[in-house]
Amino acid sequence: MSTRSTSPEKWALCVVRCCLHLPQLFSTCVAFSLVTDMGIGKGAIGNWSLCLWGFCFTVTLITSITELCKVQSCFPFFWNNFPVTYACYAALVCLSVSIIYSVTYIQFLPYGPHRDRAIAATAFSCIASVLYATEVACTWNGYKIMNTTCYVLTMPGLLKVLETFMAGVIFAFLSNTSLYLHQPALEWCVAVYSICFILAAVTTLLNLVEWEHRLPVKAVITMLSVLLYISALVLWPLYQFNEEFGGQPQRSSDWDCRDELTYDMCTWDQRLAVAILTAINLLAYVADLGYWARQVSVGTEDQPRDS
Repeated sequence: MSTRSTSPEKWALCVVRCCLHLPQLFSTCVAFSLVTDMGIGKGAIGNWSLCLWGFCFTVTLITSITELCKVQSCFPFFWNNFPVTYACYAALVCLSVSIIYSVTYIQFLPYGPHRDRAIAATAFSCIASVLYATEVACTWNGYKIMNTTCYVLTMPGLLKVLETFMAGVIFAFLSNTSLYLHQPALEWCVAVYSICFILAAVTTLLNLVEWEHRLPVKAVITMLSVLLYISALVLWPLYQFNEEFGGQPQRSSDWDCRDELTYDMCTWDQRLAVAILTAINLLAYVADLGYWARQVSVGTEDQPRDS
């Protein structure tokens, strides 16, 4: 890492982060408290949202205390990378919770106190997402001023964040094992999601600790992930929505979706969600592969030179 920054510049960035951490803590805490106050009326989606808001609040609090106490050196990861990486994930997490919670839960709630609390919690979750995104933008600008390199604030770094995040959302839907068990083709899709997630996560972690590796390794890993995701994009919809392979082409054919009193996503909706997320993540991997292909063609990739 190369840094040519002065102490005032570092201090200014730290102050900006701390000023953003306070409203982030407030927003996630309020969203968590509002849904918790709903009691048994919060539903399974509410419990899932509570876990994510609580996680964001906890990590933001730990990050704030670490920076205020100036004990960053006690952590194994390079601190210039960790806060902005977490902020990227937190922005995506809060945004996804806001969307999923409103689409799959709030719209089915009857008018009343529970619905009002759920709407307010979603609003604060959206605010938290904007605040985390603002922290990423401020850090990006600050690092440019200080001439500080950061893997996450590069095109491949941002794509890796998106790839691992989308895989995490897919895993949340796959917690319903009835979607794929006893069907080898669908179990293969789950294996694809797991393998690609591990490869992307390991690549991200190695780059966060500034482990240098050559371009062919990155290109091969990305190419492998693209091929695996193509197979999943073909097999998952084929075996989930084609009657010839035991799928259900119509939403009305799923008995879970006929129950209008339930506040949770029915099985058919979960199948569709995984298919859409698979397509989105495949596009991210294709963009990642395109980036590395361009790096090869123009020869701009920095590689260790033999002396």
